[in-house]
Amino acid sequence: MALLATANYILVLFDFSYIPLRDFWLQGRVRLVDFKIGQFEYQFPAEPVTVMPLPVTEWYDWVKGIEPYRDTDEYLNTIEELKDTLFQSSLQSEEVEVILADLRQRSDEIIDTNPFQVANKTGTLERIKNLMREHIFGNTDGSSKEAFNRFWSQEYLSSNDPGEELDFFDAEIAPLIATNYFRPVGENGAPFDNFGLLDFPFMALFFVEFLARSWFISRRRVGVGWFDAMLWRWYDIILFFPLPHWLRFMRLFRIIPITIRLNQANLIDLHAIKKQASQGFVASIAEDLTEVVVVGLLNQVQGSVQRGELTDFLSSTGAKPYIDINNTNEISEIARLLVQLVVNQALPATRHEIEALLGYSFEKAISGLPAYDSLRRLPNFERMQTDLVQQTVSRLYDIVYQQILQLIEHDPEFDKLLNRLVETLSEALTSEIQGKQSLERMEYLLNALIEEIKINYVQRLSEEDIEALLDQTRALRQVARSQ
Repeated sequence: MALLATANYILVLFDFSYIPLRDFWLQGRVRLVDFKIGQFEYQFPAEPVTVMPLPVTEWYDWVKGIEPYRDTDEYLNTIEELKDTLFQSSLQSEEVEVILADLRQRSDEIIDTNPFQVANKTGTLERIKNLMREHIFGNTDGSSKEAFNRFWSQEYLSSNDPGEELDFFDAEIAPLIATNYFRPVGENGAPFDNFGLLDFPFMALFFVEFLARSWFISRRRVGVGWFDAMLWRWYDIILFFPLPHWLRFMRLFRIIPITIRLNQANLIDLHAIKKQASQGFVASIAEDLTEVVVVGLLNQVQGSVQRGELTDFLSSTGAKPYIDINNTNEISEIARLLVQLVVNQALPATRHEIEALLGYSFEKAISGLPAYDSLRRLPNFERMQTDLVQQTVSRLYDIVYQQILQLIEHDPEFDKLLNRLVETLSEALTSEIQGKQSLERMEYLLNALIEEIKINYVQRLSEEDIEALLDQTRALRQVARSQ
């Protein structure tokens, strides 16, 4: 579907560019720049660039309702008739003079009526007149009517090579005349356009796919209705929404759902673009957003303290019954698990370090005794001291470790005593906090602390260089990826 949407968009782009580029599709001749400054007209390049023409206009002109313009088409047919007559008779024959007179009359009518205006190609007519003036007079200052009348005369053609003159006309003038066309106007007041017939199969397919995808999303996601699923992929509506002629430029917005589809199909990667766009957006609003969020949060906490909600909470703590959902004292159980982890895992792994620390402490304590200097003079005292300390520390560690193991074994009486301790401690702490003097002091301190945070730290947040923070974030991500 992403590839079909891309093909449809290429067709839309081609349709938008067809009228401006029709001369190229018709003849393979295109002029890149054509502009005028003051009284001087410039073209770049000086001559049209010619490439191999493509027969695109033969099958796409009907889409735009383009038809040959009757006057210019009959003018070119008359020239072909002149060529046939010259092939069958001489230049000075009466039949040739009749055709030349007809061409002179048609040339005057084309210059007077400007049939190129209907196709918005008046500049093409000016180009034709300038080419004919240069060919006849050597400059563009003469009369275009006089130039055409002299060109389509027996005297001029007889004084020059008729074949070369007609070749000049076929190479320079006739292709420009052939670019003129007639495009009827529809009942809506806009130029005739059949592009909707080409676009309708794509629109119908995208509409059916939109309904099917919305239904699939509504069935797959819990709590998502069909209409909600349609809003989920609202951007797909651009692919099939019918538009009036004056809004046809909005077909170009189909690039939005097409880009999203190509990215979802992994045909293109928009991760880098999305990353840069999001970082730019964050950089533009991070300062204001951070300050607003932090100040708002602090104001909420400060307002709660000022309204006495802390007092209400503490006073209602004992009044409300505590709901136990699993008949387990979670605090006691968590404490027991932590102790088990320390005793079963941490202490055995660190026994050597603990014994070394205890041995050093004992030796330091012994060395501080008043009789230590006298005892050092005894033979083998230091070795005896070391052995004694090691044995004492090892024995002490075993005794303490075994006591701790017995302590953490499942003991209902121990659990009962621990629960009673936790409850008594909580009640005593809550009772003391509810004292008027302590509570007022706590509220005052909290309010002052929050005010100091807003004054000192929020101002620092607003002064922080957001771009520098983003650079640090990117650097940390690179370090994490490299490791």
